[in-house]
Amino acid sequence: MKFSRHQIALTTTEPIQVMDITNQVQALVTESGVGEGLLTLTCPHTTARLNLNEREAMLQQDMVTFLKRLVPRDGDYLHNLQPVDDRDNAHAHLLGLFMNSSESLPIVAGRPWLGGWQSIFLIELDGPRARREVRVQILGLEADAPATKGPST
Repeated sequence: MKFSRHQIALTTTEPIQVMDITNQVQALVTESGVGEGLLTLTCPHTTARLNLNEREAMLQQDMVTFLKRLVPRDGDYLHNLQPVDDRDNAHAHLLGLFMNSSESLPIVAGRPWLGGWQSIFLIELDGPRARREVRVQILGLEADAPATKGPST
């Protein structure tokens, strides 16, 4: 059994931004040598989230437009009266209520087992930010190790 832990560091440039991290995640899975196992991604930020969705430029623009309409930045939010880090970012925290801070995916044949149209995204909700992180844990059998059979059904 192999285990590895990594961080993907990102810089965001927009107030709300959809960033495809699929290739970085795949590179870490490949580097780990795990052929069959489990991939867990965690975003430790309260104003950035993870999402599985289709990678298509117009759809990504639609996502940003949708999020801006869903919870407008200039809403009348109590959190903005005394912001923790001098950022009026209540809207970002509220948008985070609708998204995941983590995702778990099977690893099959050395690849995250995504749907045909799925990619892995970090969704920035309070940018720009100089540093965002995605934490990656990979657990499983080496690519050349024989898989164990589960119980018969």
